[in-house]
Amino acid sequence: MTIALFTLGGTISMAGDSPGAGVVSRLTGEQLTAAVPGLADLAEPLEIHDVQAAPSASLSFATVLDVVAAASRAVTGGATGVVLTQGTDSMEETAWLVDLVWPHPEPFVVTGAMRNPTLAGPDGPANLLAAVQVAASPEARELGALVVFAEEVHAARWVRKQHSTSTGTFGSPNLGPMGQVVEGVPRILARPSRHAPLPQPAVERWEATRVALHTVVLDDDGLLLERVADTHQGLVVAAFGVGHVPAWLAEPLGELARVMPVVLTSRTGSGSVLEQTYGGPGSEIDLLGRGLLNGGMLDPYKARILLRLLLASGADRERITEELALRG
Repeated sequence: MTIALFTLGGTISMAGDSPGAGVVSRLTGEQLTAAVPGLADLAEPLEIHDVQAAPSASLSFATVLDVVAAASRAVTGGATGVVLTQGTDSMEETAWLVDLVWPHPEPFVVTGAMRNPTLAGPDGPANLLAAVQVAASPEARELGALVVFAEEVHAARWVRKQHSTSTGTFGSPNLGPMGQVVEGVPRILARPSRHAPLPQPAVERWEATRVALHTVVLDDDGLLLERVADTHQGLVVAAFGVGHVPAWLAEPLGELARVMPVVLTSRTGSGSVLEQTYGGPGSEIDLLGRGLLNGGMLDPYKARILLRLLLASGADRERITEELALRG
């Protein structure tokens, strides 16, 4: 039995630097694992797959789903779990996309690093070791995609990157970590409900499906919304607080909701959009009444991924509403 390790670059794999260009070179998976004390002593050997060297800010849905397909083949071939190393910038989104489509009981663990190997106290080796320990643990089965960082285990549904530089950057504001790695042993303390995986659309459907994200700000003029229906098939609104926008944006958002799915979320990153507390133009009651869809507790970034996946799969408004209620 093996653990399939897929590497996508990122800070965890950077080493050396170029004058004036920062840290840019990449370690292979073999080099990366060789630098982790104790990794070779684990019972499950690693099956290493070097995918590509790409900053996580440059990853695409297609790239992530290619990794999912390769990981699925590895599990079908006997791997007991999967680990993906990548940059942290988009890790919460990558993990959520994987979680939505991962069809296996074997865990899919995502990890990386905040401090590259050229710095004192790099966190990559410890994170990778913990990630492999979680991927190999029977306790992590049936939990879907997980983010393991700083010896904490986070559900993809809830995890967020919360700090630009801290090694403790990942947290789950609405839930907290669902587990910890203690002396090399994963301890799963909570088991959130897991829903059936969603179908994966063909690549051409992904490329033809665009979902915009509009973050509402003080004195928002709404100009960015004027042509969105010409270029996108869906919209996520990151609204104030519990789901509020300036009164003058209520009508144009309602008009957009008549021609495309518009999902209402909170820009705060935790907590839920409300349904029936505040009234008046631009309130959640007003916006939902105009046809916007309630994103519930989904943050704007995760709502965008879910909406794009559903639209690319051909889901109608009724199905989108059902999935938002189920997963939000």
